[in-house]
This record gives sequence, C-alpha cells and structure tokens, in this order.
Amino acid sequence: MEPRQITDTVLMVRPAAFGYNPETAPSNPFQQPAEAGEGQPEALAEFERVVETLLRHGIRVEVAEDTPEPRKTDAVFPNNWISTHQNGTLVIYPMQAPSRRAERRTDIIEQLKQSFALRDLLDLSAYEQEGLFLEGTGSLVLDRVHRLAYACLSPRTSERLVRLFCKRMAFEPIFFQARDVEGRSIYHTNVIMTVGEGFGACCFEAMQPGERKWIAHRLMETGHAIIELSMEQLYAFAGNLLQMKNEQGVRYILLSESARRSLGPSEQSALERQGALLPMAIPTIERLGGGSLRCMLAELFLQPV
Repeated sequence: MEPRQITDTVLMVRPAAFGYNPETAPSNPFQQPAEAGEGQPEALAEFERVVETLLRHGIRVEVAEDTPEPRKTDAVFPNNWISTHQNGTLVIYPMQAPSRRAERRTDIIEQLKQSFALRDLLDLSAYEQEGLFLEGTGSLVLDRVHRLAYACLSPRTSERLVRLFCKRMAFEPIFFQARDVEGRSIYHTNVIMTVGEGFGACCFEAMQPGERKWIAHRLMETGHAIIELSMEQLYAFAGNLLQMKNEQGVRYILLSESARRSLGPSEQSALERQGALLPMAIPTIERLGGGSLRCMLAELFLQPV
C-alpha cells in the first residue's frame, strides 16, 4: 500500500460544553479566560460553520457528538487523544490534564468501526499513571510518507513515549525544543509546524540555532519546500495548518481566519502552491481553547468498510 500524507476524511466532535479550561492554561499561553456567559454557544456556531465549509468543498466529515456529562470543555479537539493510520491501527494517547481524559470514548471508536476497518488498537493512556504524556497529533507532526515523527519536547510530549510510539508504528523520531516569547516550552508541536505532501511550514524562530538547521535539513532532504513562519505568525496559529484533499483530489490548506490574516504575501503565495487556502473563522475556540483549526480535525486514514 503506497503511503499517503494527506487524506480526504476527518473526525470532528461537536462540543456540548465548550469553555475555558484553567487546568490546561498554565502550559498553554494561547488560552484566554472567557467573558461572562461566553463559550459554548459561540463555539458550537463556529463548529457548525467549519463542518459546513468542509462538506461544501467535498471533504468528508465524520461527526461524533460530545456528551454533556461529564463536562468536557476541550472535546472539540479530538486530535489530542486519537490518531488513525493506513495499516488499520488506531492509537489512543495519554493526556496531561485529568479533566481531558474523559474525551477518550469507546463509543466514538465503535462509531468509527461502523464505517472503517480497524485492525489494531494501540492504547498508551495507561502511561498517565507514570506522569508521562503524548497528546496525539498535537505532540506528533507526522511525515507519513518518509516515516518521520517530529516532536517538540514539552511537559505534554514525553521523549520516552515518542520513542515507544515510533518503535510500534515504524517511525523515526525527530526531537527538538522550542520556546515562546517568554521562554516557556511550547506545549504542542503542531503549533510550531506542519508537514504536507510537498512542504513544511515552521516557526524556526522559536528554536535554538542548531535545531533550526537540523529540522530544516530533515525537511529539505525529504523534498519539502520550507515556508518559514515568524513568532508573530505562530501566535496567530499560522503553524496550525492541515493540508487535505477532497473527494475529487483537489488539495486545500485548512487554516483559521486569524492564521490567514497573519500571512504575508510570500507565505500566502508559497502555501497556495500547495493547495487552495480554505480559511475558517473560529475566534472563540482559539481564544478560550488555545487551539486552532488543525486541532479540531482528527485525520482518518482507515480504509472504509
């Protein structure tokens, strides 16, 4: 089976209780507290617009329903607890915040089994008991074709678990560290970079000089055109992109409206060579949740049944 970097299908979870999560905020500087009464209604409207936009452009969406209880403020970000792979494996991940662990739901996995062929399950969630975390394709930016797993080490991304994932899933780990403007570890790799079929967009400014050269080298040697992002663009979620295709094979770059507005002419032109830009406005989800569009999309690489 020829490996694929991008897919035409995603899993999304319709939020039932979206809101600001004070438990995740200490490691996520992108989060901002909510105004009185702000949260779920705005996030739900943003979610519905994203689903409608994707469907209108021929991208398949498998929607799962969040459950009101227990309350899960971050359920709209399923890519942190689940990933799927062409060999039929579904991976379940350990998450740092106890309040997020209820997002892992067997009924969602059973829903996927109705439409997709699931051959193996790799459940890493027990490592939470050892204080080790790996938050899905937030922690791991995967080059699925060249079998490379880029990982920015942080309290949410354990080196030991990255190595375990890579051993089990036949990837090579590519480690680096990155810091925000206040010197804190950046919590997720997919905030800093994305890897598509023929490009890698990355905020090298957040890395140390030696690691900048190393990551750039690995991207270039695997045939990826590099799109360099500034720290300002990182804070606008310009690194939190996802390249997809639709049912007809047309390629798109999915990103938030704030990310699109942050792009200069050179970055926008470089991205448009990789796919038509498909920006979507999700200001409440970004501001309160501290994650952007890519975090809302769990790519489905399983084969349909």
